[in-house]
Amino acid sequence: MVDQLNGTLFPDGPADWLHAPNIKALAERSVRFRNSYTASPLCAPGRASFMAGALPRRTRVYDNAAEFASDIPTYAHHLRRAGYSTCLSGKMHFVGPDQMHGFEERLTTDIYPADFGWTPDYRKPGERIDWWYHNMGSVTGAGVAEISNQMEYDDEVAYNATRKIYDLGRRLDDRPWMLTASFTHPHDPYVARKKYWDLYEDCDHLAPEVPAIPYDEQDPHSKRIFDANNWRDYDITDEDIARSRRAYFANISYLDDLIGGMLEALRGTRQEDNTVILFLSDHGDMLGARGLWFKMTFFEGSSRVPLMIAAPGVAPRRIDAPVSTMDVTPTLADLAGIDLTEVLPWTDGELLLPLIETGVRDTPVLMEYAAEASYAPLVGLRSGAYKYVHCELDPPLLFDLDADPDELENLAAHPDHAARAAEMAAFVADRWDMTAFDAEVRQSQARRHVVYDALRNGSYYPWDFQPLQKASERYMRNHMDLNVLEENKRYPRGE
Repeated sequence: MVDQLNGTLFPDGPADWLHAPNIKALAERSVRFRNSYTASPLCAPGRASFMAGALPRRTRVYDNAAEFASDIPTYAHHLRRAGYSTCLSGKMHFVGPDQMHGFEERLTTDIYPADFGWTPDYRKPGERIDWWYHNMGSVTGAGVAEISNQMEYDDEVAYNATRKIYDLGRRLDDRPWMLTASFTHPHDPYVARKKYWDLYEDCDHLAPEVPAIPYDEQDPHSKRIFDANNWRDYDITDEDIARSRRAYFANISYLDDLIGGMLEALRGTRQEDNTVILFLSDHGDMLGARGLWFKMTFFEGSSRVPLMIAAPGVAPRRIDAPVSTMDVTPTLADLAGIDLTEVLPWTDGELLLPLIETGVRDTPVLMEYAAEASYAPLVGLRSGAYKYVHCELDPPLLFDLDADPDELENLAAHPDHAARAAEMAAFVADRWDMTAFDAEVRQSQARRHVVYDALRNGSYYPWDFQPLQKASERYMRNHMDLNVLEENKRYPRGE
């Protein structure tokens, strides 16, 4: 899993001009879902929905500071219950005291806080919280660095994940296994190592295909995103945009190297042929299109994500039908032969294997957003070629993505599309009680503000995961037999 990777750069695996040989090789043997969407275009809600197969309104992970409850089964629970060892290396943005959510082992801490400090407040529309909100400094500060907070983290994630694959390859545990390696790149800040930066010196894609739209011509939610990102305090130049995009592309190449090391370990330990490999992102990044950056919107750059599955016995191909990251959990269970009858009525995901065979999806893909830069929840549908966005505060949006892939013409009030707009509005009204949804979000926010203030008064006990390194069980120690140790730690053995 990667973070904030724009799915439009993966029309059929990585775009040809991206320097990503390892991910391209993986794509060649994968089912590639061209139109895959996050359940919510923000880290924590998108990840909770992907793990549980359910929308944020069901998980109650509305934003980046909402607790992911321990009683919600995830794909890690399902696989572990079926006998798999389950391990996480990297980011999953769990909020709350449960920092495992079905993983038996966790190799790293998270890169972001586990408490309620990043809670938005619908009672204060327009409030900007400078110490944790995005700002455009990520764009004006784009460039080269050999180390950063994000790089330090992903270097650690890759090291631990690769070491774990070698350890699993020794076959000292006879259980089947699942490893989630979750990176924080290419999430901003847009800073990259020079060797990757140099790969894109002559890149033809350093300007967005859709240039900035004047603020007054933006839709209401996009205006709220501009305001939340503090755009008025920054003068964004064409050079800033080009450097930001260049660093973003460079970090895809950085990830490709890290992922390549993991795949090499899998091949070297002869586990590749019976291992399902899934590649996806939690959400995308607008990358300057329309003048927007980061996520928080249902426009394609933010809500569309790469999704690829390489599985034994599943022929590689491209699927154009819309799918959701919420489909991952039931699909992993299906691939592993796990019966989800007990929880399927609670989920919003669908099985992808039947869709792979038919190429057709009869139900719309659903999305929700109720976090920073919103003043009330937004919901979205992708059905066939059409995308529909509803918020109680705003006029609706309707786009024909076949005819208008850049989403420049809102058809919601167009007479020729009145029937479709009415049909999709009726679906929203039937599927969501928006008044109740809004009240639930506001209640959650208010409770968390009280709890956070209380827990920061006096002694502070953080929920951040603390990785445990048992030094006395590593390498050679005197309660071990050196001969047995050396034999067990070697793989392949006797060659």
